[in-house]
Amino acid sequence: MGNIFSISLSLDTIITRCWDCAARQAIYICNLEDNLHALQAEVAKLKELRGDLTSRVRIAEDEQQHKRLNQVEGWLQRADHVVADADQLSRESPQQVEKLCMGGCCSRHPRSTHKFGKQIATILQEVKHLKENGDFSDVARKPPLPSATKRPSEPTVGLESYVNQVWSSLQKEQVGVIGIYGLGGVGKTTLLNQINNIFHDTTHDYRVIWAVASQDRPIEKVQDEIAKRIGLSNEGWESRSRDEKAGDIFNVLCRKKFALLLDDIWERFDLTGAGVPLPTQGNGSKVIFTTRSRDVCCQMQPNMANNIKVECLPPGKALKLFEEKVGSETLQLHPDIRKLAKAVVEECAGLPLALINNWASHGIQEDPSRMGICY
Repeated sequence: MGNIFSISLSLDTIITRCWDCAARQAIYICNLEDNLHALQAEVAKLKELRGDLTSRVRIAEDEQQHKRLNQVEGWLQRADHVVADADQLSRESPQQVEKLCMGGCCSRHPRSTHKFGKQIATILQEVKHLKENGDFSDVARKPPLPSATKRPSEPTVGLESYVNQVWSSLQKEQVGVIGIYGLGGVGKTTLLNQINNIFHDTTHDYRVIWAVASQDRPIEKVQDEIAKRIGLSNEGWESRSRDEKAGDIFNVLCRKKFALLLDDIWERFDLTGAGVPLPTQGNGSKVIFTTRSRDVCCQMQPNMANNIKVECLPPGKALKLFEEKVGSETLQLHPDIRKLAKAVVEECAGLPLALINNWASHGIQEDPSRMGICY
């Protein structure tokens, strides 16, 4: 009697489970048409949401120069994938609907219709899930500032050894301030440009800041350039006093390892007054500046071993620079042109800037393919 009851109970369980399984399988067929209509409506809403989000991202990227958030990019990629799959299933749906019979609760090809109905139900849930998670308050943010910004630079004829000398000095822990001095037009700014671009092209942990001091309000001008490079420049920046700006700059730079490239100072520049922490072996920061005055150089860096004087080009290198500017073809047009070129080189006394400004006054035409080669 007990065995009969046990067999009966087991048989009831098996039948129940089989029925539940069959019902779950049949529901994909019975709900196929309803799920198709629901999918088409939900996909249309998802496309609208995707379009609105894409527009917000493009505005942030194109007009504000922001970078889209990773989670937004991931959502858009998943939305593209799901929409593509849903559209493909929608194109296949007419053939599957034709297989339905008995009011849509059965199919003449139950296996294929069941498989298709399950795909529709699955993709419908994915579409709903994407819609529920597609509301982003922020879609992009400002990208991190690059460690260095590439600057336009000219050929370094005659300056190669100076570039190597400055870069070598920067590698020494005990050297925090480096002065570069020499006559106007000798190539100091070109040299500093080259150092900046080496920073740009190499791996390091410096925040590189380029600033031009000039003669008029040098501290304020440098403060504004520094603020741009460290993310302080905003609507309220201009209204702050010089001391307030200095405090803001110091609070940021004291937590960073920076390299300040300061071009064209005419008198001793008050780093502390501008908010720039003094370079030490402890903070590892660097200041490289250019000036015409040896006295200013000594005031900024009393240890003359860390200061570099840029000399005028020797005649051979000056002539080489001149040839690069006007083109060797031009010099060969007439025997007198080369003689005139040598005269220009002598007149300019090896100053690269004077050499690119004075060639035209002697009637020598520039080779257009070499335009822009200057210091």
